[in-house]
Amino acid sequence: MGAAAQSVASQGAPSPDAASPSASVHRVQAVNRHAARSHEARRPISQPTTRAAQTQSPVRAIKPATAARHAPPAHEAVQVTGQRRDFNYPEAQQEADASTHLTAARLIERGVVTLRGLERVAPNLTIQSINGTASTNFYLRGVGFNDFTQNNTGPVLTYYDDVPFIYSTMTNGMMFDLAGATVTPGPVGTTHGLSDTGGEVMLRTADPTSTWHAGASEDIASYARSRSVAYISGPLAKGLTFRLSGQTQHGGGWQTNPVNGAHLGDADLWALRGKLQWKPDSHTTVTLSGHFTQDDSQVVGAIPINRLLGSGSLPNVGWKQSEWDIRPAFAKLVGRSASLKPSEHDQFWGADLHIVHDFGPVTLTTISAFETEREGEYTDQDATMRAEGDTYRNIDANTFTQEARLQSSHPEDRLQWVVGAIYQRSRMNQEFFFDYTDYSARGYMSGTSFGINQESTSEFGNVSYRLPHGVKIWAGLLHALDDRGVTGLQSVIYGAGGSTLNFHSQNTASNQFAGQVGVSWQVAAHAMLYYKMSKGFKPGGFTANNTQIQAQLDPFKPETVLTYEVGIKSDPIPNRLRINAAAFYNDYHNQQILGTVLIPDYGPLSEITNAPKSESWGFEATIEARPLPQLFITQNIGWQRGTFQNFPTTNRAATNAYYKKYGVWKAINDNFSGVDMGQPKLTLNGSAEWRQQLTRDYALEFGPDWSYRGSQAMTPGGTGFYRLPPYFLLGAHATFRPASGRWQATVYASNILNRHYYETGGQALTVYMYTPGETRFVGARVSCDY
Repeated sequence: MGAAAQSVASQGAPSPDAASPSASVHRVQAVNRHAARSHEARRPISQPTTRAAQTQSPVRAIKPATAARHAPPAHEAVQVTGQRRDFNYPEAQQEADASTHLTAARLIERGVVTLRGLERVAPNLTIQSINGTASTNFYLRGVGFNDFTQNNTGPVLTYYDDVPFIYSTMTNGMMFDLAGATVTPGPVGTTHGLSDTGGEVMLRTADPTSTWHAGASEDIASYARSRSVAYISGPLAKGLTFRLSGQTQHGGGWQTNPVNGAHLGDADLWALRGKLQWKPDSHTTVTLSGHFTQDDSQVVGAIPINRLLGSGSLPNVGWKQSEWDIRPAFAKLVGRSASLKPSEHDQFWGADLHIVHDFGPVTLTTISAFETEREGEYTDQDATMRAEGDTYRNIDANTFTQEARLQSSHPEDRLQWVVGAIYQRSRMNQEFFFDYTDYSARGYMSGTSFGINQESTSEFGNVSYRLPHGVKIWAGLLHALDDRGVTGLQSVIYGAGGSTLNFHSQNTASNQFAGQVGVSWQVAAHAMLYYKMSKGFKPGGFTANNTQIQAQLDPFKPETVLTYEVGIKSDPIPNRLRINAAAFYNDYHNQQILGTVLIPDYGPLSEITNAPKSESWGFEATIEARPLPQLFITQNIGWQRGTFQNFPTTNRAATNAYYKKYGVWKAINDNFSGVDMGQPKLTLNGSAEWRQQLTRDYALEFGPDWSYRGSQAMTPGGTGFYRLPPYFLLGAHATFRPASGRWQATVYASNILNRHYYETGGQALTVYMYTPGETRFVGARVSCDY
C-alpha cells in the first residue's frame, strides 16, 4: 500500500516536503533569508524541523547520540526522528486558497498509491477510472468531464515536480517515493504552468540527499497482492547528489469469470525513477530526473446492469464476477493473443531538467520536460461472453513543455511578484478497434484511427502587496494561445462487404485571457479571511471516437468559468485544532461535457459538446483536531450543487427507449435547463488515530478511516441505472514503531464492511455497465529507512 521511501517524512530520513529544484535551492538558502517563497510566486511549503516547532507525540524522542549520528547537514530539511507532526504546513495557513496539503506519511497511512486514491483524502474531489483501466477522469468541485479518448486537455491537470502531464494516463505507476501532494481547486495558471478551469493536483517526489540514506518497504495483502518499494540516496561528489527509487506491484485480482472460472485483475507493474542534483554554488541548483514505467496489469471487469439494445438476457453475475471473452478473429486483428484478458500493455517514460538560479533580487527557474506514452489496452465493454462491444486501443503520444519564470527572491518584502511563460506541444496517434460481431444490427468488426497535433503558449504574471494591519492584495493575469487539429481520421469496417471512410482534417484555435484578483486579512495571529475572483480558461478539442459522419469531427468550444470564492484559515487552538473552510460559486460559459449525438441508421454515440450556460456552488472544509494528547482526528467535508441553465442535447435515455419500443432510431432532443449536473452532492472522508506509548522505546498507533460519496448521475439528468448509488467505506490500521523510527510494521484493512459499491458507470453499444469498487483487503506492511 505504501512505500518506504514515501514514509521518509515521518521516519527520520530526510523529508523533502517541497521536492522541486526551486524548493531545494531555497532550502539551501534558508539560513540566508530564502527559506520560503510567497504563494503568488509558487512557494513550495516546507515544514519546520526544529524540536520546538514540532508537535510532540507519545512516541519517545530519539536519544541525542542517535540523533547526532544520523543528523544530516544543517541545510537539509528533516524531521526529528521518532516524532510525529500533526498540524503540518503551517506556512499554508497564510495562503489565500483552499488547497489540501498532504504529507507522504498521510498518503501511506490511507493507502494512496494511485491518483484515484486522492479522492479519499481531499474534499469535493472525484477521480474515476475509465472502464476499470489506467485512464482517469477528474472532477474537482464538480468541474470535469468524461473523455474516453483522453486526447484533450483535462479540466484538472496533474503535475509532478512542476511538470504538467497533459494526458493523465502518463502518470500511471509514478506515485512512489513521494515527498507530498497538494490538491488545489479553482482556476489556476497565473503563477506557473498552464491555465485550467477546475484546478490541479501537484505531486512532489523526494529529492537526493547529501548524506547516505536507503529504505525499502514490502506490502502483502489479500488475493496475493504485493507492493514493493526501495530507494537509495546520497552524494557522488562535492555538490553532486543522486536518488534512485523503484516499485513493483503484483497480484490483487479479486474477480473471476463465472463461465470458465478464469481469474481477472492481477497487477503486473514496475517503475523506476532517478534524480541527479548538482549544486555548483549556494545560488544554483540543477536537477535532472528520469522515470520509466512498464504496466501489464489486468483491469477491473464491469458488471452489466441493463440491456439497452439487442436481444437476450444479461448474465447474472456475482459481486466478485465479471464476464469477458475475445474472439480469435478480433485478437488477430489487433495483433494480440487469443487468450488475452482485459488488460493494459503500457510503457511510459520521460525526463525533465530543472535549473534554478538566485541572482539576488530575482530568482530564475526553467523547467524542460519530455514525456511519452505507448499504450495498448483491451476492455470488454459489453461485460458478457458475447462480442457486442469488445474494444482495443493503441495510443502513441508524446509531449514537450518548456517553462521559464522570474520571481522576487525576498519573501520578507511587501511586494512579491512572478512573471513567466510556458510552451507546450503534444503529438498523439490513436487506433480504436471494436468487435460488434454478435450484435445483429451490425455484425462486424471496425476500427478508427486518427492523429492529434497540438501546440500552446501561455504568458502569466502575478503580483501581491502586503498593506498595514495584516491586509494583502493581489492580482494575476494570463494569456493563452492554443492551436490543435485532428488529422488522418479513418473508419474501417472489416470483413465481407467492408468499407473505408476517410474524413477531412479539422482544426481549432483559441486566444483567451484569464486571471484573478483577491484580498486577504490576517484577522489574528492564527486566523485569516480571504476573498478572490478567478477566471479560468480551457481550450476546445475533438471527440474523435468511433466516427461515422464528418459532423462528429466538429470541434467543441473552449470553456471558461468565473469563480467567486471566500474562505477562512484558522488555528483557533494552536497545535490542538485547525479549521479551514471555503465557499465557492462557478459561473460557466460553454462548459465542456459529454453529450449524445444520434447517427442515423447507426445509433447514439457519446460526443463532447458545450453547455452554453451552467452554474455550480458549494463549500468544503477540513478539520484537524487533537482533543487528547494521544488522539488525532482529521475530517474533510465537501458539498456541492450544479445545474445547467441552457443545455440543448439529445436525451440518450429517451432515444434508447424509443428504439427499444419501435425499432427505429429517432433523436429525442431536450434542453436540460434546470437539470442537476449529477456530481456527488456530499463527500466525506477522514481518519482518527490513537497513539499509545507501550514502553520507553516502542509505541503503537491505530485507528479507523472512512469515506462517503453521494450518488452520481453518469449522464445529464440521469436517473435509475444512469445514476450511481451512494456508498460508505470503512478502513483501519495499526502501526508498531520504535522510537528510532528506522522501521515500522503495519497491519491494515480496507472496505472492512465488504460493501458492494460502484466507482463509475458507462454505456457500451448494447449494455449499460458499472465498474465495481474493490472488495475487502487485509494486509501488512513492513518498512525500514537508514
